[in-house]
Amino acid sequence: MTLDIPNLKDFDARLRDEAHEEPTLEVPQSAPTKKTQIIAIYGKGGIGKSFTLANLSHMMAENGKRVLLIGCDPKSDTTSLLFGGKACPTIIETSTRKKLAGEEVKIGDVCFKRGGVYAMELGGPEVGRGCGGRGIIHGFELLEKLGFHDWDFDYVLLDFLGDVVCGGFGLPIARDMAQKVIVVASNDLQSLYVANNVCSAVEYFRKLGGNVGVAGMVINKDDGTGEAAAFAAAVNIPILASIPADDDLRRKSANYQIVGTHATQWGGLFTELAENVAEAPPLRPKPLTQDGLLGLFDAETTGADFVLTPATDADMRGKYAGAVKSLEVVYDNV
Repeated sequence: MTLDIPNLKDFDARLRDEAHEEPTLEVPQSAPTKKTQIIAIYGKGGIGKSFTLANLSHMMAENGKRVLLIGCDPKSDTTSLLFGGKACPTIIETSTRKKLAGEEVKIGDVCFKRGGVYAMELGGPEVGRGCGGRGIIHGFELLEKLGFHDWDFDYVLLDFLGDVVCGGFGLPIARDMAQKVIVVASNDLQSLYVANNVCSAVEYFRKLGGNVGVAGMVINKDDGTGEAAAFAAAVNIPILASIPADDDLRRKSANYQIVGTHATQWGGLFTELAENVAEAPPLRPKPLTQDGLLGLFDAETTGADFVLTPATDADMRGKYAGAVKSLEVVYDNV
């Protein structure tokens, strides 16, 4: 497995020089060819990424694949469903503690397994004490020291916060760390807004010569209203799975029970998702404008038919409104 991360300074220079240029050639769209597929999953906070990933990774492992799940969200809750709700020691926290003790971090300190899935959490800084995105970058630096490039997996799944696609959170897209991206969303405006932002980030870096594409969307808590499906069609990405809004799923998720297994009624759903994730090629999406996104919903729900009324100088001045003596100097023609 090869993970090529350019120098940060060179990367920033590349952005400055090329951000204003339109691409002259189409970026080829093809399926990943590397043995290890590195897949970044994005979605709005609370939309169900961790639920989807825990069950997807468990099903992949149950089907004989070697899977590594890495939580890249500062909340560090990606792996909690796998481990019965228990918090997994994070790489950043463990590294800090070990460093103070003069010790080196070992794999067994930060990586744990269940049902054939290997899982770890990058973690993040304490609230108000650092940048979460920078914490992600630092976490991957530590992974490299642990031998990340030499690990042997069929799939590496990265769980990223989709609300923010800058800095460390945009790492897989900006630096071609992953071959493809999957977005998790539901039939609500906010989750589709986040999904559209992720598509915009992918398209932006494709224009800069990047190769990451969007493999598709997982619709979670699908109530059948159809907005997420309409979004996927509009941006030209496939739907990899629709996970229904079902009480059984909700209860099992709340009780930290795995449903991505052939032992449950949901085994077929997650088997299909695993197959689609494996086979879906990275596509170049067509992100929507804000008005286009609002157009997917009923105007009464979103206020999409609202007409903007420009403010005036008199509005801004309020009680101070009135004629103001000009300071302009006017010279008579001589």
